[in-house]
Parts: sequence; structure tokens; C-alpha cells
Amino acid sequence: MSTEKTFKPQAVTALGQGIEAGNGRWTFAGTSESFEDHIERSVPGYRDGHDLIARLSDWFLYDGALALEIGCSTGALTRRIADWQSGKSVRFQGIEIDAGMVETARKRAEGFPNVEIVQGDALTVDLEKADLITSYYTMQFLRPAKRQEMFDRIYETLNWGGAFIMFEKVRGPDARFQDLLSTLYADFKLEQGFNEAEIVGKTRSLKGVLEPFSTQGNLDLLERAGFKDVMVVWKQLCFEGFLAIK
Repeated sequence: MSTEKTFKPQAVTALGQGIEAGNGRWTFAGTSESFEDHIERSVPGYRDGHDLIARLSDWFLYDGALALEIGCSTGALTRRIADWQSGKSVRFQGIEIDAGMVETARKRAEGFPNVEIVQGDALTVDLEKADLITSYYTMQFLRPAKRQEMFDRIYETLNWGGAFIMFEKVRGPDARFQDLLSTLYADFKLEQGFNEAEIVGKTRSLKGVLEPFSTQGNLDLLERAGFKDVMVVWKQLCFEGFLAIK
């Protein structure tokens, strides 16, 4: 009689801030109220990235311009840029697929009459021609088979001279650098108050859900979409910000 044990993952694991998910089953559904606190503790320089994008927006937003955010979640970045550009007549539109996030984003944007939150899939929803498009840690959640399609759509949606600003988690260029980045990132999360079980649980919940590309992989996607003028404008550990101008 065999005594071999068969490992079965827990159905649900605590990930911090009251968020739970199973193995390979991370979802944003039901996380809208605690999302900003969770992501701020999970991503180095989360608010700094918002501030940098707001400052960069000065070069691309003018009276009558439109700014789009792909995957706006609770709308924090869109509100930050709208607040920064409050002296201009600019329209802002956040696109989000999760109904709970949309509800929270609309509630928090009530003081911004020029901000509209649209529920829909950015791959299929109608997109107006825009002067600035942002994506803040969103592309990494698109299935790789659909990612180039989204980049192509963003390029076509931009007006000439407009910009796409994208922040993404990235993989290291080889195994040694990936090991270095992964270890330092685990240290960061421990310093933010997550315990070992929460860190491992989050990593396991993201299997097959979060698929980051390397820096070069992201640059290749941008180039294939048509972007020629691209640079990295921010980096901390395995997190990078890209500026691409059409």
C-alpha cells in the first residue's frame, strides 16, 4: 500500500488587507475598498509613479485634450493627473472591466466633473482619439496572446505627437538578475509588513494571471505597434515606467 502523499493547495489563502485568493486564482473582484492600500504596500514607488506621470502630462495635455487610462481600477492615477491639470480644459476617461472597481472609481471621482469612468474591456470598448494614454501595472494582466493587440490599439488611438505612459512589473534579462530582483522584492514586501505566508500566497495566486515581460520584451511590443520614440523614465527593482511618443 502506497504511503505517498499528494499535495493539494489550500482553496483560499490570506494575502493581506483582508484579501484572499486561491492558487492561480488571483482576481480584483471584491478588492476595490482595500485595493489602493494593498497595492501601495506591494509596489515600490507606487505614489511616486503617479506624481511622475502627472508631471509628464504637461507635455501632452492642453485645452481640449483627452487623456485615457487603460485599467484604471479605483481611478487614483486619473484623479491625480486631473488634479494636476486642473487649470486646463482637459477630459479624462478611465476604462475598467471590474464592476466593483468602477463603482468605487466613480464614487471617488465625484469631485471631478471632467472625469468619466467607463466599464468595459479595453480590447473591445470604443476608444476616442486621445492625446495621452496611461496604463499603470495593467498590461501584465493581459494574456500574452492578446497583449500585442492591445498595444496596436493604443498606438492607433493616439493622436500624432501623443504619448503612451506605461508602468509594468518586469522580469530580469537572465536567471541571475531575476533571482536578484525576486529576492530584493521579497525583502521589500517583508519591510512593508507582509508575512512570509502572505508573500508566498500572493505569488502562488498570481500564477498564470500576472505574466510580466522583460524590459526588452516590452520595448519589442511597443516597436511592433509602431512606436519609434521610447525611453524608460522610471525604475525601481522589478518595476519600470516607459514613455512612448507617437
